[in-house]
Amino acid sequence: MIYHLFEYLESFDLPGAGMFHYLSFRSAMSIITSLIISLLFGKRIILYLQNKQIGETVRDLGLEGQKQKKGTPTMGGVIILAAILIPVLLFGDLTNIYVLLMLLTTVWLGFVGFLDDYIKVFKKNKQGLRGKFKMLGQIVLGLIVGLTMYFHPDVVIREKHIQENEIATARVIDTESGEMESVVATRDIKSTKVNVPFLKNNEFDYSDIVCFLGEKRKKYTWIVFVLAVIFIITAVSNGANLTDGLDGLAAGSSAIIGITLGILAYVSGNMIFSDYLNIMYIPHSGELVVFISAFIGATIGFMWYNSYPAQVFMGDTGSLALGGIVAVFAILIRKELLIPILCGIFLVEVVSVMLQVSWFKYTRKRFGIGRRIFLMSPLHHHFQKKGYPEAKIVTRFWIVGILLAVITIVTLKIR
Repeated sequence: MIYHLFEYLESFDLPGAGMFHYLSFRSAMSIITSLIISLLFGKRIILYLQNKQIGETVRDLGLEGQKQKKGTPTMGGVIILAAILIPVLLFGDLTNIYVLLMLLTTVWLGFVGFLDDYIKVFKKNKQGLRGKFKMLGQIVLGLIVGLTMYFHPDVVIREKHIQENEIATARVIDTESGEMESVVATRDIKSTKVNVPFLKNNEFDYSDIVCFLGEKRKKYTWIVFVLAVIFIITAVSNGANLTDGLDGLAAGSSAIIGITLGILAYVSGNMIFSDYLNIMYIPHSGELVVFISAFIGATIGFMWYNSYPAQVFMGDTGSLALGGIVAVFAILIRKELLIPILCGIFLVEVVSVMLQVSWFKYTRKRFGIGRRIFLMSPLHHHFQKKGYPEAKIVTRFWIVGILLAVITIVTLKIR
């Protein structure tokens, strides 16, 4: 809103109004505002949650320090949501389709998570929102995001325009030298291509999945693309949800992922850097840096109160939203194939649960008694059972997350 206000005031030659045209300035303001909101207003929200006795109900799983967490305020994800939404509404371009999709994702999954927490806390139902309704919310969001990306005219990529096996060039005059120069011609096109890590010819098109349909494949590509979007959003949001089991683990991991996504978004939305790195240039996607700056500020600010020992838990209000934001953001900048690397912490948490449940059911059916691979799942509880202090587990998971983030960034050059 402030961005649009100063865009209007610039026509009156108001000193300083032009600063809001700079993405770097608005991104800096976004992260600063986000930190201020989460740090200053976070305490007030925690006190409000305490006064309303919105505390966590803890099941006795025999974990060290678990009983001390009983009564800690939950639903603290509203701090994260506010610290993301307010700066983006103030400093983001609200006509940008990418920003609008990210705002929708934040509100949508935040609301789904809020319903789950509300049922747990106020209705005293430990199961919360039924799994099928959570899944429905994720599927509907995936449909909206996938269909918007496929059909909206502003969601395009820019590629070099090829004619007769040659790069078409335009002749322009250099304003300083007055000499003619050749410039590679480009065009904006609708596409379902994504960047593939570690490969030199690093683009994959979802239409290739249905290549057996021949000329009809373009007609059905949107179905494949939307299904992929739904799967990614569901997987990552549930992964973040499962990771939220130790103080600061989900928030810290999300902050690391957010910083990496910010770098990827900046180079993908910058014509010079994307050309140098030989990755897809996505027009108008640079505006996503303003959003991810707010995301980084919100998660770091929340850790002020969520680090061990936690004064507040984010609950599903925060964890579902964080995972969904990461998934949709990666999809918008065409880097979803990097998710298994970048979100490796979320991935191993999900896989550990899947392996544990599958192996238990299989052994119970075959041997009459269920056996376990891990002492407890998700994986972070396995290490708790082995006697590792909670703070040490979280710190080591962060270190692994940083390593995965570095590897993700390195994929821009190593192919």
